[in-house]
Amino acid sequence: MRKLGLSREVVIHSVRTAVAAVISMLLARGLKLPEFYWAPLSTIVILLSTINPTALAWQRFVGTALGAALGALIASFFQPSWMVYGAGIFVCGIVSALLRLHAAYRFAGITLTIVLLAANGRTPWSVAAHRFVEVSLGIAVALLTTLVWRVPKAK
Repeated sequence: MRKLGLSREVVIHSVRTAVAAVISMLLARGLKLPEFYWAPLSTIVILLSTINPTALAWQRFVGTALGAALGALIASFFQPSWMVYGAGIFVCGIVSALLRLHAAYRFAGITLTIVLLAANGRTPWSVAAHRFVEVSLGIAVALLTTLVWRVPKAK
């Protein structure tokens, strides 16, 4: 493997990420979540980040919850437009700051964007709930993976 430029750690990390992503995908599909791909995406984001997995998981979880709630609330009262969307992203940033969730703002903004702009005829609260469950499932699988399957440090 060394001749190819691959270390044992790289192979183990890649296998672990692939297994965790597939488990996330299968669980989300098994639950018949409409956009099941968010679960493995969330797993991959957590496992492949340079940020501490627990800290990143918390940021993603809280940000997703905030963005889903704000997005659904806004969409319940206003038709999506560039002005409503811009105001939503602004409010998301202000609420994140007021709640001292600065690091979660990016995930809140992403989720708010999906809820406001990608409803595809579904109710905003349904989109928000599914998004939250899909992401939370991926986060849970990633955290469980980091606890159960440790990657050896490079020597």
